[in-house]
Amino acid sequence: MTNVESCPENDLMHGVIEGFYGPPWSHEERLTVLDCMAAFGLNTYFYAPKDDLKQRLLWREAYVESELRLLRDLIESCRQRGIQFVFALSPGLDMKYSSKAELSLLKAKCHQIRQLGGEHFAILLDDIPDVMGEEDQASFSDFAAAHCHVANQLYLWLKESMPTLRFLFCPTPYCARMRRAQLGGSQYLERVGQLLNQGIDVFWTGPEIISSEIPLSDVQEIGRVLQRPPLIWDNLHANDYDGRRFYCGPYSGRPLSLRKEVRGILHNPNNEALLNYVPWKTFADYVHATSDGWDARDAYLRAMQQWHDSFQSQGRPISLEAFLLFGDCFYLPQEHGEKAQLLLARAQKLFSASAARNPEEANLFKDLAIPLRDTCREMVHLKNRSLFTALYRRNWDLREEMDLLLHCLDQMEQGKEQGFYSDYHLPGTYRGGLLADLQSLLKQQSDASFRTGSHES
Repeated sequence: MTNVESCPENDLMHGVIEGFYGPPWSHEERLTVLDCMAAFGLNTYFYAPKDDLKQRLLWREAYVESELRLLRDLIESCRQRGIQFVFALSPGLDMKYSSKAELSLLKAKCHQIRQLGGEHFAILLDDIPDVMGEEDQASFSDFAAAHCHVANQLYLWLKESMPTLRFLFCPTPYCARMRRAQLGGSQYLERVGQLLNQGIDVFWTGPEIISSEIPLSDVQEIGRVLQRPPLIWDNLHANDYDGRRFYCGPYSGRPLSLRKEVRGILHNPNNEALLNYVPWKTFADYVHATSDGWDARDAYLRAMQQWHDSFQSQGRPISLEAFLLFGDCFYLPQEHGEKAQLLLARAQKLFSASAARNPEEANLFKDLAIPLRDTCREMVHLKNRSLFTALYRRNWDLREEMDLLLHCLDQMEQGKEQGFYSDYHLPGTYRGGLLADLQSLLKQQSDASFRTGSHES
């Protein structure tokens, strides 16, 4: 990497971000997450839940004693497991960057955490309006200068009493697409590279907010711009933007050589803590891999076999083969797992308007669809009720689709080609609601463009 020092792998931050939109994890869930991290050898827990109001919207307000007790226990629980705790604040929705009083409030909040044993901090300026008020415009030449001023002042103040401090910064444009759109100003990230103290690490999510791949060239380029190796905030398995899905596919799309070009990789996961076993296990396997022969699919299959042990049913056992098909249906944002791809291909061929009715093709579809439907039904009987609660809405939707397709196939085999009815899929209750009606108006094409539903594709 030209003019930017590479990061030794043994200094790599690797761990979990609680940084999603939606209800934050409970204290009990956080302790479960820490146990999982310790078992997998992950070294960093990053506290930044968007909907902890005192972390973001009400950042000026101090934590009360009951909140501090839980944070103290969380920090101590991290210490006991050899995990470093990082506390983040997100003041950018309404902060006056030139105000000494506002900076003092940031320091006061960090002081609360420092008194609890917190040793590492971050300031996050993502997902905010990229404009300044009149007072800030009079004090700073641009948006980046305002952000760097606050981050530098807070970092230097903390560093005086905390020599081992790691301090992290999330810029307003945090992916390549945002940079191209000149979010925050045309030279925002270049200015950050120039103005931000070199002791501060800078987050980056890759080409996109949710990047299916993060090429080596991407981090090398942004490293040159920032004048330091970036710290990856990885949203690969985040699902806060789509409540219909979760992702249990493998950590993938990142070459092993990436680890030498970044200051760390932190994983922002599914909102549901219990649904992250496979993402975190495969992420940990990636972090600790020593061979160039890293295979994400193999890591996924091993992790799924281990996670399968958690799916004990009060009724019929869920087979590993059916469980793998279920997992492949909830793989990654832009990729279905191998078995799910096969199921979809068979369904598309069988139900296409021009398809000739072929009993062999029907049986091939049933070979996957029936076990998948039955597995979805059996999820209702899981012994681990917390796991079922985390899964049931997604599981229910998939079961409904399998029921409908198999019912349709049954009607077709009886020669009822002109339409059929289902007692369970009634208008308004199935695929219903205003949102579904609105979504039917526009259809997104493979090139990401939108067309009206009436447009002939």
